[in-house]
Amino acid sequence: MSNQFFNQSLPQTLVISQLLCYVAAFLGIIDGVVASSRGVALLIIFGLIIGAVGIANERKWGYYLAVGASGLHVVMYIIVFGGDVFMFNILIGFLFDLALFALLLHPQSRNHQKVYFH
Repeated sequence: MSNQFFNQSLPQTLVISQLLCYVAAFLGIIDGVVASSRGVALLIIFGLIIGAVGIANERKWGYYLAVGASGLHVVMYIIVFGGDVFMFNILIGFLFDLALFALLLHPQSRNHQKVYFH
């Protein structure tokens, strides 16, 4: 078994999801993750990174971890910003994380991980 950080042989939705997980984690380190505490922020950052590695290595736990971390990040946007989430500078980050969450839950991603991930 090899440990990969990026797997291009997966369906397009999962390939893009891996990339967005890494980008979201990197931006979270640079700008700070939208969270109510540092513990939640670290949970999101590490969840995205480890989840992306798990997806690249076709592991179910990696898929579920990435879904949980990206879902938590979307929820944190709503909790922290509430109605202000529609301000332009906040909306861009929110839509980015919402797109990641949607790609992970896309039927093609879900079906592939059910059949091929172990």
